[in-house]
Amino acid sequence: MKYLLETERLLLREFNVMDADAMYLLNADPEVVKYTGDPPFESPEVAKEFLASYSDYQQHGFGRWAVIDKETDQFIGWCGLKKHEDGMVDVGFRFYQEQWGKGYATESAKEVLQYGFTALQLDEIVGRAAQENIASIRVLEKLGFSYWKKAPCHGIPDAHYYKLTRPN
Repeated sequence: MKYLLETERLLLREFNVMDADAMYLLNADPEVVKYTGDPPFESPEVAKEFLASYSDYQQHGFGRWAVIDKETDQFIGWCGLKKHEDGMVDVGFRFYQEQWGKGYATESAKEVLQYGFTALQLDEIVGRAAQENIASIRVLEKLGFSYWKKAPCHGIPDAHYYKLTRPN
């Protein structure tokens, strides 16, 4: 398996259809998707269809990536970049609940941001989180993001938007 990014504890790679069961279980946890605006997958087969048709890598050269724990070689969540219709690129992350509080979101997102600013030469990356999602807001702030605005996002009326610009 080819890994795109590596941190001290994590490996990041493109999704593949073998991740279907893991993605299904991740999104099936109501606490994991509580602040995302995303519905759970209806079944592992629907998750597999989603992964089989995931075209961000081909369209933009980047996307969300599977996060693998180096020690256990297990899928523990995802982190990556997403380009939206308006041209905005955001960083996102989602991990199994049992992985929360271990610093994986910060560790993986830090590497993803570095990749976005250096390899992809992005000028700006946005982070978004529901107002109530204090943990994700803390991650964005730890990464150096600055509060930008409050606006609706994927059915979340009070999403907080943060910006980070490429270091000079």
